[in-house]
Amino acid sequence: RFRSGSGAEAGSSDRGEKAMTLRNTNRWADDSVILYDGVCVFCSRWVRFVVARDMEKRFRFTAIQSGYGTRLAQVFGIDPEDPDTNAVIHGGEAFFKSDAALTVLSNLPGWRWTRVLLMVPKPLRDAVYSLVASNRYRIFGRYEECFVPDAEMRARVME
Repeated sequence: RFRSGSGAEAGSSDRGEKAMTLRNTNRWADDSVILYDGVCVFCSRWVRFVVARDMEKRFRFTAIQSGYGTRLAQVFGIDPEDPDTNAVIHGGEAFFKSDAALTVLSNLPGWRWTRVLLMVPKPLRDAVYSLVASNRYRIFGRYEECFVPDAEMRARVME
């Protein structure tokens, strides 16, 4: 059964604040999946950053613009047309905003130290995350279409 690492049901507007249980657990049996905005330059670079450091090839990726990513976003209550967060399913739990980023980072070799950042109050971490997220297109740019991964990355993409 999937839960959110952050007790509201899927689709709740306070997804970043409480644990989330997905209604149909068989439908999202995949684990270690990162949901990201595929037209966001910053988000796409984040995926490449993870791929370059994830030597165990633990994480897989789905752009929110893909069929799979859109369905996953809708279950989480994220608007696929205007996403305000990335998400990661890891260890049977769904994480959002700063929790998602820190969950991924802390599972990469050489980045486990980032777990200490979880001691920073979540409202402060998420405020910083939201500031970057709401300005990501203006600061980093936007692709016309989802970026096309190379062959190595494509094997880890879920569509």
